[in-house]
Amino acid sequence: MGDKTFLEGFECMCPLEDNQEPPHVVTPKIKLPKLDCALAGRSETSLESRRGTMGFCWSGECGIRPCWAGHYMPCRAGWVGPTVLLCIYGFCSMMRPIEPFMTEFLTGTYKNLTTEQVTRQVYPVWTYSTLVLLIPVLLVTDYLRYKPVIILQGLTLVTSFLLVLVGSGVHSAQLAFFIYSIAMAADVAYFSYIYSVIQPSYYQRATSYVRGAILLGYAVGALLGQLLVSLGGVSLYCLGVVSLISVSIALITSFFLPMPESSLFYKEKYSEQKINSNEDTKDSESQDSFIWVRTIKTTKYVWRMLRRLLLDCKKCYSSTALLFLCIWAATGRCGFYQVTGYIQILWVYVQPHNSTAYNGGVDAISTLSGAAASVAVGHMTLEWSVWGELVLGGFTFLITGALFLMDLTHNIWISYTCYFLFKTVYMQLITICTFQIAKALSRERYALVFGINSFVGTVLQSVLTAIVINTKSLQLTITSQFFIYASFFAAISLLFTLRGVYTVVHVGRPAREHQPEKTTSLPEDLHQ
Repeated sequence: MGDKTFLEGFECMCPLEDNQEPPHVVTPKIKLPKLDCALAGRSETSLESRRGTMGFCWSGECGIRPCWAGHYMPCRAGWVGPTVLLCIYGFCSMMRPIEPFMTEFLTGTYKNLTTEQVTRQVYPVWTYSTLVLLIPVLLVTDYLRYKPVIILQGLTLVTSFLLVLVGSGVHSAQLAFFIYSIAMAADVAYFSYIYSVIQPSYYQRATSYVRGAILLGYAVGALLGQLLVSLGGVSLYCLGVVSLISVSIALITSFFLPMPESSLFYKEKYSEQKINSNEDTKDSESQDSFIWVRTIKTTKYVWRMLRRLLLDCKKCYSSTALLFLCIWAATGRCGFYQVTGYIQILWVYVQPHNSTAYNGGVDAISTLSGAAASVAVGHMTLEWSVWGELVLGGFTFLITGALFLMDLTHNIWISYTCYFLFKTVYMQLITICTFQIAKALSRERYALVFGINSFVGTVLQSVLTAIVINTKSLQLTITSQFFIYASFFAAISLLFTLRGVYTVVHVGRPAREHQPEKTTSLPEDLHQ
């Protein structure tokens, strides 16, 4: 994925002899390892060369070529290497052929659950669990430097699919979806990790590739599942096995992700705590006094950490432009997961017999379209600080219309088409929000803001689930539920359309007159 620069030759970095010129005065030429080492009077297979490590700058834009050397450290200036690895992880973690057929799998002969049990007892578990787990995951993601949380996500995906395959009964399904909610909560690490290892100038492209990879993975999984079921006559249980294998590959890939050099948000505070702990160890006269002093120091550290979190939240959301982007990200996430979580129930209602005949194909096509739209956004040139909110409002109106039509129609093909439009447009808009938020923040605040957005979206989703699905007095039908989801997106569309018109009229004109070269109106102090 992305534009790879082919590696051009290798440079042997051998120690210079006394009569040799420094390499910077030599005319740049293509380096040949064996010849260079021979001229330097050293063997290519010398001890220093054999013990060296090869470092790759995959982007080819940092000016340092890969080389062999005794103590040469890999170049971390490249953006393609980490992006490709994260894309492989995202693709495999989302390549789950069983997903479009999960309702049929749970309610069929494999698990023998009723549609009522799946709708009101099993599916809501992951919503409520994600709400509870997001806060602790958010607090530890940056402290652990992202990679361990991504590994945890891979482990929970493997465990949840194992339980889905071997478990039976409502409680087993609920446990599987609870473990799956841990993986959902860990999404903040997946989407924040890439910004901790690449330069800000690549945020837009990297965001589009990373998001496009998970969409492509989901599309390939859905299409594979559809082909295996429709043409190969493969059982749904076999689709579950394929899904388990895919997430296991993702877990293995996660171990190869480069570790960020330091924790971005907690780096300073952690250093202070370490110094204080060392001082306490030296100065304490007894074990009891040491434990007491250590407890006080730890309490002060936690208090400072929480205080800094609150101050950072206030500083981040003091920008009106950033605040509106975060509002769309949170509310859009809420509506998207509600629709995709219960769309299969709607299709069962619209077409009771043979309801899963084309679910995988529709999911695959809509996700591929969304992936293409996400990648295309990464190469668009637009003054997003002026037109971004109006674009969000206008395209959210298309989502609203698609959901209203899905609610009213009794034709399965119209419902499929509307779902295709809904998913394509949403993926494009959430990609815009993601890279615009990232460009407005300093690196140590990525996980904080993305985690808060996910938390707010999950809170809204939990409220919607409690009211629309779990309220026994209402007992809303699936069509009534989708009418509420459509109204929810209609409110979002109205808000952002009005805000977008205001921005274009009052902000766009002065920005073009006084700062024609500036592409964002977000405050500079967020980068400090």
